Amino acid sequence: MCGIFAYVGSDNKASQKVLEGLKLLEYRGYDSWGIASRIQNSKFKIQNSKFTLEKHVGKIGNAELSSELSANSSQLALGHTRWATHGGVTVENAHPHLDCKKEIAVIHNGIVENFQEIKHELVKKRHVFTSQTDTEVIPHLIEEYLKKEGFASSVKDAFNRLKGLNAIVVAYAPSSEIIAAKTGSPLVMGHATDGFYIASDASGIIKHTKKVIFLKDNEMVILGKNIQLVSLSGGQKITPRYETINWKIEDEEKGAYKHFLIKEIHEQLNVIEYIALNSLADSNKLANLIDKAFGTFMLGCGTASYAALAGTYLFSRIAKKHVNFSIGSEFTYLIDYLTPESLVIPISQSGETIDVVSSIEHAKEKSSKIAAVVNVRGSTIYRQADEKILLYAGPEKAVVGTKSFTAMVAILLLSAFSLAKKQNEGKKLLHQASKNIRDILKENYIKEIKKVVEKIKKKEHIYIIGRGLSYAAALETSLKIKETSYMHAEGFAGGELKHGVIALIEKGTPCIVIAPLDETYDDIISNAAEIAARGGFIIGIGPKNNSVFDAFLPTEDCRDATFIPQVVIAQVLAYNLALSRGISDPDKPRNLAKSVTVK
Repeated sequence: MCGIFAYVGSDNKASQKVLEGLKLLEYRGYDSWGIASRIQNSKFKIQNSKFTLEKHVGKIGNAELSSELSANSSQLALGHTRWATHGGVTVENAHPHLDCKKEIAVIHNGIVENFQEIKHELVKKRHVFTSQTDTEVIPHLIEEYLKKEGFASSVKDAFNRLKGLNAIVVAYAPSSEIIAAKTGSPLVMGHATDGFYIASDASGIIKHTKKVIFLKDNEMVILGKNIQLVSLSGGQKITPRYETINWKIEDEEKGAYKHFLIKEIHEQLNVIEYIALNSLADSNKLANLIDKAFGTFMLGCGTASYAALAGTYLFSRIAKKHVNFSIGSEFTYLIDYLTPESLVIPISQSGETIDVVSSIEHAKEKSSKIAAVVNVRGSTIYRQADEKILLYAGPEKAVVGTKSFTAMVAILLLSAFSLAKKQNEGKKLLHQASKNIRDILKENYIKEIKKVVEKIKKKEHIYIIGRGLSYAAALETSLKIKETSYMHAEGFAGGELKHGVIALIEKGTPCIVIAPLDETYDDIISNAAEIAARGGFIIGIGPKNNSVFDAFLPTEDCRDATFIPQVVIAQVLAYNLALSRGISDPDKPRNLAKSVTVK
């Protein structure tokens, strides 16, 4: 969940490169940040054998380097943006962490599950710790191994002592190399004309190079004048195999938009159009896999879980096919019924979600087939899968998922129509949904959304109800409001109102009612009337206004694809709620990070 960035090469502005790289990765963690740099004199000779360290609490967005780092030359530096796990948000707990001699600098993503055992050993050997993190055992452990062996061997042996899913980048001041190793947590290496880059996400290095290697589990890379890729288990050399990233640099920038969140909301209509035109083979592949499987299970976490839930309704209604759903973190407890004939479909934006990664590992032990629906080529889930379905949503920098979610739903909808032998019908509905989104994002429509925002922004609670496919939309709407505006929001199945939820309704309580023109319409309107009878303020979303609504945000009737513009309305509503409630940076909600790589 943390941002990792390192550089070694011929450019003497390594510290500045790392600072800029960390700013691109801040969405992965923004509790604190730090940089370790090996300072050189004007003749590019090492000034001393220790690292110059700079660490701060808070976001890195507008930060500048200290005079010491900015005024001195450096061709080797590494940095980190933190999402706290072990130890509070303090300067001492910020990365990088050093050994006793301040010659070894380490940045880390993951959790060292056996850090207490290792720390106890090192304290006995008179190592002095200055933080409460699990990470700090790593430089001290490497320091111990360096007493008997070389830099690369010390890093390999130290990393192999660590339990858990981890990624580290290590620099040793007397050396002109940086070393990275991983198992589970992501790392990508970029090769440019001016040297080598290491980052936890390809988006950090795309401005420097599109020539990359996605490190696989149990691999270590040594970067200096050349590159060496080796196995962590036996130390054997591995031939590097490069991939080319096809993202555009402008995809990484806000452009004319105030925030990445609203930029990515606007990009959704193009994403959906792209899928309708270019994902036909992928949707056919997924449809055929589901058709042949004896038991299909979709899983995801957070917003991806609601896409998976929507998929169960889409395949049932369109293709008359039963597909199971599970939250990623719960699937591990449900695997006893998996067989080699089972199909598991993990859905993820980052492709690194640890609960999904863990579930896939257990499913593979049952010899089940894995067909991943992911946005990031080369990610852990992408590499775990037997079959890969890419979303092609492009980089998503806001922590709150938007275009990745609609891409997930669009792929699943198109696959359901493919299974029903009606792919052209699915394409037509996606085009219609894209056109409706274009209308929703026009200024006059957003003015109507802002009017609703003004009426509810000071409320303490908001409830959202839907039935069928719109139940998944209600859950996604509530998540968008919670994580963006910090307003308490809950989504419910409309039929559950009478089973307890209606006790929460009092005069003026805002309630969003998602009402498409499908088989759920009459029942959800009845539920809305029940809320109105208790004094609730009813906000209707759907193709048809109704007298029970106090406010109405219309969509077109796109049949099964109506789900997509409904959710886009919720995204715009949540974004404007955040701004109206004084949230200065909705791209980075408090306590959250984009890629959840710890359990």
